[in-house]
Amino acid sequence: MKVLVPVKRVVDYTVRVHPRSDGSDVDIANLKMSMNPFDEIAMEEAVRLREAGVATEVVAVSIGPAAAQDTLRTALAFGADRALLLETEESLAPVVVSRALAAVVGEESPDLVLMGKQAIDDDCNQTAQMLAARLGWGQGTFACRVEMGDGEVIVTREVDGGTRTVALRLPAVVSTDLRLNEPRYLKLPNIMKAKKKPLDRRPLDSLGVETRSGIRTVSVAEPPARKPGVRVADVGELLDKLKNEAQVI
Repeated sequence: MKVLVPVKRVVDYTVRVHPRSDGSDVDIANLKMSMNPFDEIAMEEAVRLREAGVATEVVAVSIGPAAAQDTLRTALAFGADRALLLETEESLAPVVVSRALAAVVGEESPDLVLMGKQAIDDDCNQTAQMLAARLGWGQGTFACRVEMGDGEVIVTREVDGGTRTVALRLPAVVSTDLRLNEPRYLKLPNIMKAKKKPLDRRPLDSLGVETRSGIRTVSVAEPPARKPGVRVADVGELLDKLKNEAQVI
């Protein structure tokens, strides 16, 4: 079974970002970049499937600038067998990424696409759903447990108030949530081995997909400053402030 794992290069989660002075986007110049944390979970799960003898090949794919090679080398250090970078300098909307990934699926014919439920830079949480719909495959989103059955994948999903388990006939798309696993610590020997694994680079244009999305970023701004807390004397005063000042009750 072949598993395809899309991974995205994002600003490291420990870094505080700020908008550009013109408000056109987030300023990411000279910031530390890493693999999207939800994609790390997806990669870890794919490697575990191969280590369990369920998957025979794990392929990592990324869409982004040439520097995204570093992210793919990280994926290879996790244990991916090979990687593909579709190079572009454009910032792509989820619908465009889903088109590109559908084209890659057409070339690679994976049995399972494992991907993070969302990227921490845009928090869109759309690409997996769009990809499944575009392919006509079953989708198991927000996965906190993944088990393989006979020609199907059993996905336990995080839902409001608990979990829900669904069975998807393969091929399928599964997006991963935080509680699925804990990604492994990358050891130096695996990082060195990753440098020798195959990493193919192609321009995104080679897929022949439409890169326009119909979505335009109007502005990017800092969130409003949070007001300092207020100490109240008793419950009565708290209720009064919630009702008359905050107007939330």
